[in-house]
Amino acid sequence: MKKHNFSAGPCILPQSVLQKASEAILNFNDLDLSLVEISHRSKDFVDVMENAKSLSLELLGLQNKGYKALFLQGGASMEFLRVANNLLEKKAAYLNTGTWANKAIKEAKLYGELIEVASSKDNNFNYIPKNYTIPSEVDYFHCTSNNTIFGTQINQFPKTDVVKVCDMSSDIFSRQMDFSQFDLIYAGAQKNMGPAGTTLIIIKEEILGKVSRVIPSMLDYQVHISKDSMFNTPAVFPVYVSMLTLEWLKDLGGISAIEKINNQKAALLYSEIDRNTLFKGFVADKEDRSKMNATFNLIDDSFSETFNNLWKEAGINGLNGHRSVGGYRASMYNALPLESVQVLVNIMKELERKA
Repeated sequence: MKKHNFSAGPCILPQSVLQKASEAILNFNDLDLSLVEISHRSKDFVDVMENAKSLSLELLGLQNKGYKALFLQGGASMEFLRVANNLLEKKAAYLNTGTWANKAIKEAKLYGELIEVASSKDNNFNYIPKNYTIPSEVDYFHCTSNNTIFGTQINQFPKTDVVKVCDMSSDIFSRQMDFSQFDLIYAGAQKNMGPAGTTLIIIKEEILGKVSRVIPSMLDYQVHISKDSMFNTPAVFPVYVSMLTLEWLKDLGGISAIEKINNQKAALLYSEIDRNTLFKGFVADKEDRSKMNATFNLIDDSFSETFNNLWKEAGINGLNGHRSVGGYRASMYNALPLESVQVLVNIMKELERKA
């Protein structure tokens, strides 16, 4: 029996996707060859890449709106510097909401001046800053939509006329919104799409080609667009599994359908965190709570051993919090069933009864 996988990443994937992926490893498209043995230039894989890109734009509602989809390598960490390389001419504005925003800021500083418009560092990133001003003269504004480590999520994005960039690595395809408010979105696959190894970039072409620096080919979005994500050998298996996951999501009813399920999961767990006398949430304001990564602690650490034994015996995996926060983190990505959250809630209730 499969464990209840609350791991923060790599993510849980739908069983149907894992089944199809495993079959493709042995024999892809009845070619009597494995998916990982065929040429990435073959029609069979080119069709996979084109379908994955098309599904990404379709699910986000960005078809025929001047956007291109890319599947590249290097994870979000590569995009921290690729974004700045392509967009930062003089000055950029960054919202600092945690570890990954910090890393993006560090890389971007190599290419120009940065303005940190707001930060929640003063309270260990347990809230989302609000009521900040984005200067009109910056080349772009960058934010991180969801913070896996601290369990916060932006629910109201700032309105601005400057180019808007968002790292959506841990909540892309999980909730409906107007994605056209962003000019560039990037997301590592391993949180909500597929296995580690590929990164989805959604980019409005009109924002490119405006910096004076010479951009190395591997860092140049225009090069990757012109080569249809095939400038170098792509991460074949991660792209294929991401395509399968996007097909699964479309068949489910798209983002609006999965958002309803995600809301149910988050409501179930946060209600128990708030009700149970043994637990407290890490995030200061309920409106800033992540629906992907719920972070919480035991009020009395003397119950830790009992609680840890209970959830492990129940077949739960990946519940330990990040070392910078401690406690527990329940990552509830798209493929996590509601039943798994109910198992965790039942364990929390059982601990309270034993106390």
